[in-house]
Amino acid sequence: MPKRAPVWIILFTILLDSLGVGILVPIVPQLLGNPSSPEYLLKDTPPGVGYVLLGFLVAVFPIMQFFATPVLGQLSDRYGRKKILAFSLAGTAFGYVLFAVGVILGNIPLLFVARALDGITGGNMSVAQAALADVTPPRERTKTFGLIGAMFGVGFILGPFLGGVLADARVVSWFTAATPFWFAAILASLNTASVILQFDETNQHIRFVPLDLGRSLQNIARAYALPPLRPLFATIFFFNAGFGFFISFFGVFLIDRFGFTQTDIGNFFAYVGVCMIVTQLVTTRRVAARFGESQVLRVSILGVSMMMGVYTLTPSWRWIFLIAPFSSTFNGLTMANMGGLLSRSVAPDVQGEVLGIASSIQALAQALPPLGAGFVAATFSPKAPVLAASLMMFLAWAVFATLYRPVGAPVRPAPSQ
Repeated sequence: MPKRAPVWIILFTILLDSLGVGILVPIVPQLLGNPSSPEYLLKDTPPGVGYVLLGFLVAVFPIMQFFATPVLGQLSDRYGRKKILAFSLAGTAFGYVLFAVGVILGNIPLLFVARALDGITGGNMSVAQAALADVTPPRERTKTFGLIGAMFGVGFILGPFLGGVLADARVVSWFTAATPFWFAAILASLNTASVILQFDETNQHIRFVPLDLGRSLQNIARAYALPPLRPLFATIFFFNAGFGFFISFFGVFLIDRFGFTQTDIGNFFAYVGVCMIVTQLVTTRRVAARFGESQVLRVSILGVSMMMGVYTLTPSWRWIFLIAPFSSTFNGLTMANMGGLLSRSVAPDVQGEVLGIASSIQALAQALPPLGAGFVAATFSPKAPVLAASLMMFLAWAVFATLYRPVGAPVRPAPSQ
């Protein structure tokens, strides 16, 4: 078969990642966070128990990513991006199958196993980012990383929308909460085939890297040992911690505050995805032509933090649709410029390694908040984790605004011991 430009296959891989996250958004709150839902799996159980289990279920994916992502990054530097992408996508497909079976059987432990497997094999974001960096000149990387944000936007249009619609028996009588995951498994299988058959290897710096299975824990220390990048890594941590609070419990907040159904939640996040697409395809490119990454981040991170707080003050569901375009714009600018700034700050032949470090930080940051968010929601209200998201993002802005300084020569980590 004729080979296609690898960038589009890479972007489709990123789309699939965000699609999988998006599909979960309207369904999981119904399974564990809404006792009035027919899909609720914890009959005759206090809502607080469901909130805690929901937080744990959301957390298991990034926890597994935390340990697996740097290993995948090392393997992609050692064996190439293609083999690792194909392996991880196949694991993602199988994880979706297990999750669908778990929903059908009402087997909560199997849901945890499925998310753990997907976390182990789904830590391919750093590999995909490294592949994009392989084929993109340094000056173009912010714009290219903006396309990553666009793919996330498409995923947040299609994922929640499909999750809500494909789980709604009013649309088709045989649709259940498991149907979206069968659909996602098919997409992951097709993506695996496209990588195997049509993807040209992009890594021109393949080198032997001794495999270190404990690299995820070492990465935190290694991030601290890179002073020029330390403020950026800290910013990534706090920003993603805020995102972890938001994504894990915003659906429950919508159920509690406005009585949203899974279709309502899916439609809202689809709307957010449309806003992100506009941001990445229009706003990000225009802003990148006039301002540097650090200038944008000093405004965009603060903007996201403020919008998270404003969500909790809305008296009517209509207001959240007015806030979403502003929140999505700030979030999209942050994602594109944070990735572009990190990529341009390091040497070309260590892109996979450094982006793996960043992905470890991101995974840890997104894993910790859900572990506590369930207890916070059970103790106070489902609004509390959204307020925590606003606080974490404000800390990210404070760290970046006060501590970040531009990097001179490209940073190269010292060899690990």
